[in-house]
Amino acid sequence: MTADAPAVSNPLQPVDEDWQRGLAIVAHPDDLEFGAAAAVARWTRQGKDITYVLLTSGEAGIDGMEPALAGPAREEEQRASAAIVGVSQVDFLGLPDGILEYGVALRRDLSRVIRAYRPEIVITNNFRDSWDADGNALNMSDHIVTGRAVLDAARDAANRWIFREQLDEGLEKWSGVREVWAAGSPLSKHAVDTTETFDLGVRSLEAHAAYLRGLGTGDFDPEEFLEGISRQTGSRLGVKHAAGFEVFRLGLY
Repeated sequence: MTADAPAVSNPLQPVDEDWQRGLAIVAHPDDLEFGAAAAVARWTRQGKDITYVLLTSGEAGIDGMEPALAGPAREEEQRASAAIVGVSQVDFLGLPDGILEYGVALRRDLSRVIRAYRPEIVITNNFRDSWDADGNALNMSDHIVTGRAVLDAARDAANRWIFREQLDEGLEKWSGVREVWAAGSPLSKHAVDTTETFDLGVRSLEAHAAYLRGLGTGDFDPEEFLEGISRQTGSRLGVKHAAGFEVFRLGLY
């Protein structure tokens, strides 16, 4: 930075990219595409192995489509969207959309997933009460429940005495999760440069065509939406486009 360059307001720090295996766990199809998918595209280009796990099929997410039809359609769109950013493994847990409940049962399910895939970094969505610092863009229950359970399950997976029945499934404890990253959190202090993969992030969101058609008046512009967020975050990182994350360090290794 030169002497006459303006200071960056509330600057962000780069995330640690010294890892190989990542696991993204979110509530619904499209959750990752509203900001984090461009980061995933960057990491798969680096040769990192990333798996998606969706708690629900998003079957309650399209007002004009019956859940029995919406669920399969949204699963198909999510797989296509993931492929755009270099992710081939997409799992759906089949939990009920819109009424996820935090508790031991969900922690058990997510501990099983973490023990099975053995990631170094776990990515989830913002699970704060709001998407903004002022509390004017309220988050929804499924996101809050999922993120909280992901954070706890990352610790559960490292304790051999929790969910011991999973040993019988051949799943040993996994204490290798270094950090959990919550995308889009208003408390984000870290970010990753997505300038080179921004367009892939846009395409991955556009792949959720049925869902996007059901938003508001049907004139939602994915590129405009993502650009507004990524440019603002990028300015805090000192780049054109970026995705922000709240980083939780587990210290379990």
